Amino acid sequence: MSPEIVSIVALVVMFVIATFLPVNMGALAFVAAFAVGTLSLGMSTDDIIAGFPADLFLTLVGVTYLFAIAQNNGTVDLLVRGAVRAVAGRIALIPWVMFTITGILTAIGALGPAAVAIIAPIALGFAARYRISALLMGMMVIHGAQAGGFSPISVYGVTVNGVVEKGGLDVPPMAVFLSSLLFNLAIGVGLFLVLGGRELLSRRADVEPDDIPASSSGATPVGTAPSGAGVATATRSEVNSKTGTSGGATRTQIATIVGLVALAVLSLAFDLDVGFVAITIAVILALLSPQQQKGALGQVSWSTVMLIGGVLTYVAVLQEAGTVKYVGNGVAGIGVPLLAALLLCYIGGVVSAFASSTAILGVTIPLAVPFLSAGEVSATGLVCAIAISSTIVDVSPFSTNGALVLANAQGVDRDVFYKQILKYSALVVAVGPLLAWAVLVLLPGIAG
Repeated sequence: MSPEIVSIVALVVMFVIATFLPVNMGALAFVAAFAVGTLSLGMSTDDIIAGFPADLFLTLVGVTYLFAIAQNNGTVDLLVRGAVRAVAGRIALIPWVMFTITGILTAIGALGPAAVAIIAPIALGFAARYRISALLMGMMVIHGAQAGGFSPISVYGVTVNGVVEKGGLDVPPMAVFLSSLLFNLAIGVGLFLVLGGRELLSRRADVEPDDIPASSSGATPVGTAPSGAGVATATRSEVNSKTGTSGGATRTQIATIVGLVALAVLSLAFDLDVGFVAITIAVILALLSPQQQKGALGQVSWSTVMLIGGVLTYVAVLQEAGTVKYVGNGVAGIGVPLLAALLLCYIGGVVSAFASSTAILGVTIPLAVPFLSAGEVSATGLVCAIAISSTIVDVSPFSTNGALVLANAQGVDRDVFYKQILKYSALVVAVGPLLAWAVLVLLPGIAG
């Protein structure tokens, strides 16, 4: 059996095991990288380890550590409550506030599941309190996370842009970001109109500060799945007791806000490494308030770090085996470039509904590189379409984001709500990749 076939079989086995068993796919990928690399390719251990994405590792750890501190000291809760009060009782704006805040969090570097874990409990609390569709609110949070998920300093953005750069493709980072932003925004508008948003336009409510649900009500720690163990999010009273205040922003929270702004400015305007900047700001905040940062490092999304590190290390082995070129040439060999592009979008979408979107992005885009090198399909359009197809399906209850929304629903029948999410995610998986392909690949190709 050729090395290309061996590596593909190993990849399929990894996905199957990770889908049906609670085993981290990153750990499986490390094992596969070692086994395939040494036994099939004759690679040395140093050669295999060289494929480990050290820069992305630093980004993941730094960003999730910083946001864990921000959540523990009450800064995230403060920002969310302030934004909700700003709508002045306009209930119809609440889903859009949640969409926007989640998008901002992921755009400045938060992991999608981390942002959803922070915002979903608050959003679904509002849904129950003001009789807003739980499906509308939950999906607005997830699509908000995806809307900001491909900024140049986000985890998805760093992953895609890194893969694109290694593949020698000319794809502007802002094109990927804006296409995902606009696509998810359009979905949000559709959801709002279909799931009762128009009825909300005529309703108002007085929102007092004490009435606003804190993120502690059913919140999941940063970077953990609903069933995962971790340090519990501090309640508002606990934060107040630690900070010595019953209202307003504390000095620690102000410093955290300044730090988050600094992260975005230094990373975007001055092109400094996101990981180093995030860790530096996190350490400064930890020194300013040592007690409030206790447990923050334990809230780092280590399972995600393992996942991404393992999968991208295995991708390096795939590249060494020539698998990427082998599959890319196979797709290109279909003879119909637009059909091949559509197949790649569906591969990303279908698999990602059951596995990690970040992992799928790390695998699918490299598979498209040889195909794109032929120049028959726009590289920018297809990369954007694959990126969107592989992430909008995170609404699935089998993904971390969908599971977080399901777990934090309030005032609804969980079985009914689960079926609602399942039906919606099936619709997204069936139609989403097709729409992304049509808008970003087919129409530009016809116009060109």
